[in-house]
Amino acid sequence: MSKVVSPTVRDSLSVSLTVGAYGIAFGAAGIASGFSVLQCCLLSLLTFTGASQFAVVGVIGAGGSAISAVATASLLGIRNGLYGVLMAPILHVRGFKRLIAAQVTIDESTGVSLSQEKLGLAAMRQGFWLTGFGVFLFWNIFTLAGALGAQALGNPAAWGLDAAVPAAFLGLLWPRLDTSSGRILSVCAAALAIATTPILPAGLPIIITAGLALGLGVMKKSI
Repeated sequence: MSKVVSPTVRDSLSVSLTVGAYGIAFGAAGIASGFSVLQCCLLSLLTFTGASQFAVVGVIGAGGSAISAVATASLLGIRNGLYGVLMAPILHVRGFKRLIAAQVTIDESTGVSLSQEKLGLAAMRQGFWLTGFGVFLFWNIFTLAGALGAQALGNPAAWGLDAAVPAAFLGLLWPRLDTSSGRILSVCAAALAIATTPILPAGLPIIITAGLALGLGVMKKSI
């Protein structure tokens, strides 16, 4: 008789497949922004953080400089460093394993790990590694599939694939708008981005709105 799948394994696999499949949108968006299949795949292999990857192809595709793209992606990736601080006492990894853990420290691996707290430290570690490697595997597979598929279609803009980047950002943002302050901040940030887009180089409006978010966060904490 087969063993029942543990809740940790179930959660990890379901999140890995669901999130990993979204890589197909990144692959298509990368091709639509002028990246090659190889460049799309290398971004997923080496960068491996969805929001930052979409930021890179979005800024470059809009005509922005590489510096603006890297700066925007770095701002969006700051949260991963904070996750690392949170996960370090749970994982207790050293040496080369620490580098691997850093690569797969993302929203999903951290979230699944912390959600297993009631099951104990072992389950939290299992959730982190299974989810991290699972998302990494599926994300890269589907990035390749999306890039190849978009390339085969010819002109990506003719199929509306150039809208994949803003649609992807909206998909990442929408689940987080669960508070009134979050919704107000998103509206203010959108208004600021719209107002500055015609007068600033591509990529800078995103950086400015990130500064707005940080400023409001500091003000809220100090009140």
